[in-house]
Amino acid sequence: MGSRADRIKRKLQSALEASTLEIQDVSYQHAGHAGVKGDANETHFNIKVVSPKFTGQSLIKRHRMVYDLLADELKSGLHAVSIVAKTPEESGYANI
Repeated sequence: MGSRADRIKRKLQSALEASTLEIQDVSYQHAGHAGVKGDANETHFNIKVVSPKFTGQSLIKRHRMVYDLLADELKSGLHAVSIVAKTPEESGYANI
């Protein structure tokens, strides 16, 4: 099954056909905060994703796509994600 970070990466890569996907576990920054139970392992992530599937989608719709893909993780201990979601054209990778 792997780590939560690995599961997040597989889910997003598969569904979004990401050309760039960076996942950073920042859970250590939230240890002891309200809503974080226990040792805060794999509860908070920064995600940067570049996907052609974001083309023509508003920022809210892009974030909703990511949240929908991570619904199971959010129900099982993932507390928060910070998302940067861009199209290849917005990221400068369109011609690569």
